[in-house]
Amino acid sequence: MLVNQFLILGAVLFCTGVYGVLARRNAVMVLMSIELMLNAVNINLLTFGLVVGSISGQVFALFTIAIAAAEVGVGLALVLLIYRNRSNIDVEELDLMHG
Repeated sequence: MLVNQFLILGAVLFCTGVYGVLARRNAVMVLMSIELMLNAVNINLLTFGLVVGSISGQVFALFTIAIAAAEVGVGLALVLLIYRNRSNIDVEELDLMHG
């Protein structure tokens, strides 16, 4: 396969993730869209690592996977806490929270 095909796949996945973040009101769907964006970044990192011929793309992709796992853990904990306090996870209503 050509390098362009992998880059186009990464761009399409990233754009789909951006659309999901901007258009969705459900917090879980927003977190899934962020994961989709991080996976698109991983595809691009691996592709550019393959083009350059170095292992650095794989190393950065591994760090990105670790960051994505931490983001899922913290994000889902926040979503559960918000659901427990407000009984819905609508992102539009989160701006009403005052400390």
